[in-house]
Amino acid sequence: MTQIENKEIKGILRFPRLDTVLMVEEFIKKNDGEYKKRALWENLPKGTMYQTFCVIINYLLYSRKISIDAEGKIGWIYYPDSAHYYFKRKDLSRRK
Repeated sequence: MTQIENKEIKGILRFPRLDTVLMVEEFIKKNDGEYKKRALWENLPKGTMYQTFCVIINYLLYSRKISIDAEGKIGWIYYPDSAHYYFKRKDLSRRK
């Protein structure tokens, strides 16, 4: 672990529980591209601390499951099944 990552972990007061992470993931999937960060937090079905919510958003960005567009809206981009489907198609592969 690098020194920067270690400082970020020390600054976190509460780590999210798995059910909270899954709740945020499902909410983002259902409301893909509708909310900015603060509005997303305010409309979650279950209340969470904002710092915990920010940890979840940072994790989802780091794991490349979500993206934030130029307007600041959060969208779900992790679709492994469709990516695998397109990866297998020979007509879309790179020619050598």
